[in-house]
Amino acid sequence: MKTSYPPPLGHCNLPSYALLRSFECAARHQSFTLAAEELRLTQSAISRQVKELEEMIGAPLFRRVGRRVTLTEAGGRFATDIAKDLGNLKLSVVRAIAAGARNSTLRLGILPTFASRWLIPRLAIFLNDHPNVEIRLEARTVPFDLTRERFDAAIHFGKANWPDARMNKLFDEEILPVASPKFRDTHPLAEPADLAAAPLLHLITRESAWIDWFAMKGISDKRLLSGRHFDQFSMVISAAAASLGVALLPKYLIEQELHQGILVPINDTPLKTNNSYFIVSAAGDVNPLVNAFSTWLISTARRYNLATSQEQGY
Repeated sequence: MKTSYPPPLGHCNLPSYALLRSFECAARHQSFTLAAEELRLTQSAISRQVKELEEMIGAPLFRRVGRRVTLTEAGGRFATDIAKDLGNLKLSVVRAIAAGARNSTLRLGILPTFASRWLIPRLAIFLNDHPNVEIRLEARTVPFDLTRERFDAAIHFGKANWPDARMNKLFDEEILPVASPKFRDTHPLAEPADLAAAPLLHLITRESAWIDWFAMKGISDKRLLSGRHFDQFSMVISAAAASLGVALLPKYLIEQELHQGILVPINDTPLKTNNSYFIVSAAGDVNPLVNAFSTWLISTARRYNLATSQEQGY
């Protein structure tokens, strides 16, 4: 017999946190039993709370098949939303605690290799000037809703195409062929044609980078897609340092390796890509801390660009 549910209640009658937490946990595990174990409740208590939530919403959230449960379509959508909302609620509490300690929190979505290789080595300068600021860096690789996910700002690589956002360019990207001294000394790499025959290291998300670089040299070869392939810049850097091949890498991600001689340029011709790095914040958002961080970051990038240009003799 099909269960009948009353229509949803008014917007003021919100479910309690306990109901939402039990549902989120049960949805994540697809099990009332495992949810009960995590929350230290009984299985019947989880079942009762989910039933109460279903009655409030007016729709079944789980299908009960024997002792198993699976999310309905409505339950799946609700579970996705609730997981984000509870995460944001937790973040709000953390921020309130920080505010109580007279600190401000800056939550930044950032590309992981850019964070570890370029931003973090420079971040102490900003923190020294803003000692009451707490920084939360969380890896994000694609655009997302800043307001929905409660991020103050983000670092974006690509085009100026982040919807509903204010974007300020930090710098364009130039990538350079590099390898370890050992690899350079044991392979003929004097000419571009020699380089085309060497083992090449590829970033999976930029499979055409080597093709574009060799095109500047008038070389087209099917072998240019062969070699070793990795899905993170950090892996490509490690592979180049381990003498696995020649890599096309942005200079700003390998400053330390170049300075220490772990990696060396194989050819002085860089490839300028069509992408750039941006500092991104929500359109229309007025946040003094975000403005201060953006101003510092843009200024730091400008100084980096100037120093790089002087090194290259521009």
